[in-house]
Parts: sequence; C-alpha cells; structure tokens
Amino acid sequence: MQYGVIGRQQALCSGLRSDTIETLLRTGRWQRLQRGVYATFTGDPCREALLWAALLRAGRNAVLSHRTAGELFGLVENLTDPIHVMVPRDGQPGRIPGVVTHRVERARDVRHPSLNPPRTRIEETVLDLAASAKSIDDAFSWIFRATGKRLTTSERIRHAMIPRQKMRWRAELSSCLDDVGYGVRSNLEHRYVHDVERPHGLPRAVRQARVIRNGRVCYLDNLYGGHLVCVELDGRTAHPFGERWRDFRRDNAGAVDGMITLRYGWSDITASPCDVAGQVAAVLRQRGWAGPVRRCGPTCGLLR
Repeated sequence: MQYGVIGRQQALCSGLRSDTIETLLRTGRWQRLQRGVYATFTGDPCREALLWAALLRAGRNAVLSHRTAGELFGLVENLTDPIHVMVPRDGQPGRIPGVVTHRVERARDVRHPSLNPPRTRIEETVLDLAASAKSIDDAFSWIFRATGKRLTTSERIRHAMIPRQKMRWRAELSSCLDDVGYGVRSNLEHRYVHDVERPHGLPRAVRQARVIRNGRVCYLDNLYGGHLVCVELDGRTAHPFGERWRDFRRDNAGAVDGMITLRYGWSDITASPCDVAGQVAAVLRQRGWAGPVRRCGPTCGLLR
C-alpha cells in the first residue's frame, strides 16, 4: 500500500532491530528517502513512493494537500512540483526537503475518509488551490476543472467554505459557484456572463443547453431558445482540425433548424465585451427580442 516505503517506527514495530535496519541501509538493499523513512528496494523511487515518504516523515495525521492533492485527483499534471503536505498546527515535523508544509487547525477534519495515500477532500483541495491562486481567474479555473470533471458539485464546495472564516475571494468564489449551478463551465463562459450578458441587460441564456442534431445529442454553451440564437465560446488558442470541422457541421445543422450561431474566443470577450454585447443584442432584436439594452459604464461603446 505504501509502494515499498516504510517508516523507522513501522519497521521496529514489525520486529526489525535497529542494527538490522542499519545493515540494510549500509548494504544498499534499502535506501533512505527522508529522515527515518526508507525505500525497501533499489533503484529510483516512483512518484507514489516519494509521496508516501513525505507523509511518513511529516508524521501522524499528515495528508497530501494543495497541488499534490490536486495531482492525485487529476486536476494538476505537473509531477515535478514540490510535494504539499498538511499537518495539524500542533505538529512538529520540522523542515522536510522537497516538501511544502501547511499547518492548519482543521487538518484532521479535511482528510478524505478512505483514499490512499491520505489527502484532503476534493472540495477542500479546490478551495486550497483557489485561495493560493495568483489571480481571480486562476481561482475560478480550479472550480471549473473540478466540477467539469464531475469530481464534486458547486453545493459541496460551498458547504466546505462555511468553516473558512477568512477565505480569500469569498464573495467572488461564491458568485462563481452560483454560476456553476446555472451551467457555467469555464472561465470564458464566466466572463461572458459577467462582462457581456448581465452588465448590458441581455436576456439570460440557457447554459449547456441539450439539443439533438443529426440524431446526436450535443450541448450549446449559451442558447437563447425563444429567439433561436446560440452563442458558442472557445477559450482554446487554436482548434484541432477535426474539432473545427465538427463545429462547422454543428453550426450548419443548426442553420437548417433556423438557428443563428455566434462564435467568440477569449480575446473577443476580454478585450471587446461591449462590441460582443452589441452584436448579440442586434441578432436578438432581429429575432424579436424587445428588451432594453444598457451601457455597462461611462466608457461603454455599446450605444454609440
């Protein structure tokens, strides 16, 4: 279970004597990974073995956290990151080479009840990553990744926020969780809602609208169903060739049904949200929408 890694105290409790352990180390049959933590094999240790070594060195009730827990849940792909370990505030592991130690009051409460190696729950992991993000967009992205992979829900993350009295970006993250509940699945979709749709008075679209085209189920980012207008958003810098043609076919199938599809990328939404709002409003008006359009601020060019 520990990928061939054992702590000194574990070895002693299993019946090995101190001189036997020293002989195993001296002859190279075992190797030292951390102080008092050994690999019971030769050769380079795998990532899992290093994680267990960090946990055993950190002591009882230690759990993997932050980017390392995110790695185990499939949210982080960089396996060269330092190992993040969370310990109770009264723990005294000392400095551990290659390990970032986080001391918190609730280390025992945030541990996942069954997964090994021990780690924080997915909701706690998401909030830890969001709180340590460099920007609010990066913070939002952790929520979108976890909910997009269906590892958790917006309500579970919201519940995990309750004990965190000093949560960084609490109001913004709470608003983001509201949007996730309405079907927002990415930073770009979040930007569309908050920079284009809401501030300019556009009607609220149905997010991730389920439709059937050519006998296949597909999901549309933003569907103004009563007006047969769809707004698709793509945050990728470039489309893979096959996916680009898939989008074309889907748009063409929608046109057969009388639907107009508008497509925007990251630069459109972030650099020219007012222009995007003007285009969407114009198409909606052509399709019978009579609602008021408003300027988002004094510099808005929507109604000029």
